[in-house]
Amino acid sequence: MDKKLFLNPVFIVSTAVIIILVIFGAVTPIQFGDVAGSLFSFTTLNFGWFYLLAIFIITLFLIIIAISKYGSIRLGADNDRPEFPFFTWVGMLFSAGFGAGLVFWGVAEPMSHFFTTPFGAEAQTPEAARVAMGYSFFHWGISQWSVFAIVGLVIGFLQFRKEKPGLVSTALEPVLGRKPLVKHSIDSLAVIATVMGIATSLGLGVLQMNGGLNAVFGIENAFPIQLGIIVVMFIAYTISSSTGLKKGIAYLSNLNLGLALVLMIFVFIAGPTVFIMETFTLATGDYITKFISYSLRLEPYENGEWVQGWTIFYWAWSTAWSPFVGAFVARVSKGRTIREFVVGVLVIPPAIACVWIAVFGGTALWYDLNQGTGIAEAVNNDLTSALFQTFEVLPFTPIMSILAILLIFTFLVTSADSATYILASMTSYGSLNPPTIFKVVWGVLMAAIAAVLLYAGGLGALQTASLISALPFTVLLIIMLWSFTKIIRKESLPIRESDLQRFKLMEKENKKQNDK
Repeated sequence: MDKKLFLNPVFIVSTAVIIILVIFGAVTPIQFGDVAGSLFSFTTLNFGWFYLLAIFIITLFLIIIAISKYGSIRLGADNDRPEFPFFTWVGMLFSAGFGAGLVFWGVAEPMSHFFTTPFGAEAQTPEAARVAMGYSFFHWGISQWSVFAIVGLVIGFLQFRKEKPGLVSTALEPVLGRKPLVKHSIDSLAVIATVMGIATSLGLGVLQMNGGLNAVFGIENAFPIQLGIIVVMFIAYTISSSTGLKKGIAYLSNLNLGLALVLMIFVFIAGPTVFIMETFTLATGDYITKFISYSLRLEPYENGEWVQGWTIFYWAWSTAWSPFVGAFVARVSKGRTIREFVVGVLVIPPAIACVWIAVFGGTALWYDLNQGTGIAEAVNNDLTSALFQTFEVLPFTPIMSILAILLIFTFLVTSADSATYILASMTSYGSLNPPTIFKVVWGVLMAAIAAVLLYAGGLGALQTASLISALPFTVLLIIMLWSFTKIIRKESLPIRESDLQRFKLMEKENKKQNDK
């Protein structure tokens, strides 16, 4: 291995910052939590509007680029074809983009909105249930994935079509230039944002695993247990990362998707099937018809905090994830056209997420509305118990709960495995085969920052950390739109097959005429 990789300024700066945060959080957890909370309040109160506008603009940009003449350009050479089969590709998107987050919030979010309804609707009523499902679809839909898609699109285009390093700084070169200080600063910021975003997801998954172990085996919800889960998870994803992208990550992604489908199909059949289908249909309609108002909704006249706590948190969390998920999505999408990439990324994972929420969240809502099971109240008291409270009203509770714990664990391992690969790549000049030692270093630091955030304040600290690191990166995402526009306008469009056939026929006709 080239020793110069360790002298990469991006590696040095980003690891130093994360190590300082780990030490600060471990030594003074209360002060760490207070600082994070203050920064959280500052950013949400002053820049919430910016998050909403930025994500809305990015979503529109991707739709326009997909339907434009540039949609036929491939992420690679014109004769390249997709590297991974469709099911494996979807599994990788699903595992990397959602992680354990969807499993955590699939029941917790709709039941939270049902128990404490936003914008004045009466809580725990049919109207509250409708609002809860509509907003849950919105938060896990196209907008969240548009952030991943724009980073993935630009990096994939440059990496596979232009054969340039798959780095965020490379994507911004047409606007910000190639000065080393600028490039290293951008890539360091991308790495730090990624680590904080991943730590949030890992922390949420660990909390939910602990909640599941408590529900099934009576193991207490406590930091030592959570630390033990992190250690086991670290060992698992370190072993997996050593096998490479086409083995460990691909196998685990297929396992994740398979397990998720088994759980979802079971709940769909054992739960209120017709109600689930009706809920899915109605929530989809609400999502489509209210997309613009949901996307730009704030509360300047009521001084409310609901949007800050939910929509803005989600957009910030997605933005913090975006360097990792975007780079990973780019890496597994080589050979696909821009149109295929955008449609695939913006439609398939959000559709799976909405079906998941309709099945699990819809089941919990039906039991609360019709049988007074009190799932919403239990979730309000402990968010980590949401999924397992739902299993309590269904048959085969212990088996389903154990399978859910296994799904959460494999999600965590896959997300962390993918993240170590991308972080190692980002800190080794965009290498497609980064050194194993870099993967181990980032594996250790991710586990450490997740543990520190849990120690410093649990769920609240996890949410604040992701939002703070995301704000500056959102600015870079907007610049990325400008940069990609400049790049793509210079690109020659591939010749369509129909045009090629027509051209060949014209050549034959011309040859016949010349022969005559």
